[in-house]
Amino acid sequence: MRKMLSLIVGVLILSAATSQRNVIHCGQMVDVRNLQLLKEMTIITEGNKIVDVLKGYAVAGAGDKVIDLKSKTVMPGLIDMHVHMESETNPGKYMETFTFNPADYAYQSVVFAERTLMTGFTAVRDLGGSGVNISLRNAINKGLIKGPRVYTAGKSIATTGGHADPTNGYRRDLMGDPGPEAGVVNGPDEAAKAVRQRYKEGSDVIKITASGGVLSVAKSGENPQFTEAEIKAIVATAKDYGFKVAAHCHGTEAMKRAVNAGVNSIEHGTYMTEEVMELMKKMGTYYVPTITAGRSVADSAKKPGYYHELVTPKALAIGPKIQGTFANAYKAGVKIAFGTDAGVYAHGKNWLEFVYMNEGGMSALETIRSATLYAADLLGDDRIGVIEKDKLADIVAIDGDPVKDIRSMGKVKFVMKNGVVYKQE
Repeated sequence: MRKMLSLIVGVLILSAATSQRNVIHCGQMVDVRNLQLLKEMTIITEGNKIVDVLKGYAVAGAGDKVIDLKSKTVMPGLIDMHVHMESETNPGKYMETFTFNPADYAYQSVVFAERTLMTGFTAVRDLGGSGVNISLRNAINKGLIKGPRVYTAGKSIATTGGHADPTNGYRRDLMGDPGPEAGVVNGPDEAAKAVRQRYKEGSDVIKITASGGVLSVAKSGENPQFTEAEIKAIVATAKDYGFKVAAHCHGTEAMKRAVNAGVNSIEHGTYMTEEVMELMKKMGTYYVPTITAGRSVADSAKKPGYYHELVTPKALAIGPKIQGTFANAYKAGVKIAFGTDAGVYAHGKNWLEFVYMNEGGMSALETIRSATLYAADLLGDDRIGVIEKDKLADIVAIDGDPVKDIRSMGKVKFVMKNGVVYKQE
């Protein structure tokens, strides 16, 4: 009987918490659809939903909780479309492959997830790890740990020896011949099987490494590593299973194949040409630049011994070019969604991407739109990315005005995700 009473009390408390009405008074609010700052606004949330958005400071009713953000700039929860939640750059990272157990990745991912949420990113797209990222998503969704909404690719799909082949750099007796279950494919049939395996494991999105990469222990950072037929098989199978496809690409030929095959986004895009930009516009393909990662790896490569000897020259050559590519793509009218490649640099510094995009010519409010409305569009989740009635209550606030000082995006003082306040300073 005592256990039953405790359970009933717990349910009543949970019910009361989820039905709490919050009346949020905003000094100014970012309207990401119309790219404007609205002065003196009120957002009303109930449970995990936004139930109204009003002009002026609305009077709270009996039992309502007032949240005073009159001195803040309020905006939708931010979305980073390219992160790696399981790990973080460090000079000994390559040894972790041999010394870490899945639990080691899991425990550190908990730290990275909370850090990401507290810097205002209420949703992320995790584009590749060991599969621990799927368990991380599940634990966050169950309320066991604090973190952003995670939309994860699980294990990236590569070709033999390609970027994301997990055995690159191993000695021969350890290399083996990993196949579709491990995300390594050769030919359209294996490519389709790898997508189905990701579905079986519980992924939300498909990530392929269409070109070489910077941090893999392999010579080229840009060569095409999938045939167009293989990518078409992945895209077609992904469509059957309700997946979108993100393609890591640095090289031009790899981008052409990926865009022609119908991928939804190009990640990094370092050597993107005008021809590729026009093709992306024609196909409606998003570009996720990851400028922060480019700058970070270039800086780290200057430290003796930080990277493997095969990685250092790639980092020095590719890293510094991404910001310029972004500037050209923005001017050309390519659709751009915010993404940083967090994990390649220290988690929690995602906001620097706003600064670098602004330096590349994008206005402050456009950078915020890329991390909200456009990111949600690329995710295919219209419940988030805007502050509007009936949307999920993902809301953040910063000190300062980003239009006057873009670096104020690093001064997050309030974080609400799914109607729950995680941070209020």
